[in-house]
Amino acid sequence: MENFDSRVDAYIAKSADFAKPVLTYIRQVVHEAAPMITETIKWGFPFFDYKGPVCQMAAFKQHLAFGFWKVALLNDTAKVIKRGDASAGSIGRITSLADLPSKEILVDLIQQAVALNEKGEKVAKKPVPAERATLETPQYFIDFLSKDPKAVAGFNRFSPSQKREYAEWITEAKTDATREKRMETALEWIAEGKTRNWKYK
Repeated sequence: MENFDSRVDAYIAKSADFAKPVLTYIRQVVHEAAPMITETIKWGFPFFDYKGPVCQMAAFKQHLAFGFWKVALLNDTAKVIKRGDASAGSIGRITSLADLPSKEILVDLIQQAVALNEKGEKVAKKPVPAERATLETPQYFIDFLSKDPKAVAGFNRFSPSQKREYAEWITEAKTDATREKRMETALEWIAEGKTRNWKYK
């Protein structure tokens, strides 16, 4: 049982009722596919590791996500991998066992992911455009954050890349209404110490 982590048991137990059987099943399949895998909790979610992260699962209010750390390197012969929604993991939003690929497909993907870690394969990092690296936080956003001292302190603690994620989100808003709404959300999240993409970590 040393490959199992009691924190994952607790995570499943506190998840929504619809999620519990799915999380339990995914966990079972992962360990059947690769008995050497160990469990841990990272960023608040269950991760399955073998020589580095292999895959992870997460339960939200109305759906679950199951994703592979090196999804870009997997050979998806069954065409089950979906991209575009970070909160949906690698195979789309899951609300029941019926939304999962077959056990055979899952086992194949898990074993592929383990093999990638065994070989030390790395996912190529996308180059960061120069203009993105130098994006400055708009003064109007800094002024807006000043409404809440906790938000100011939280923002100042963020790394340059974390600040940039918020700055991009704010400046990319198409309308003033959207920008205002995003700034209000950002104020709340930053005051709580949350990064822009905290939901998916």
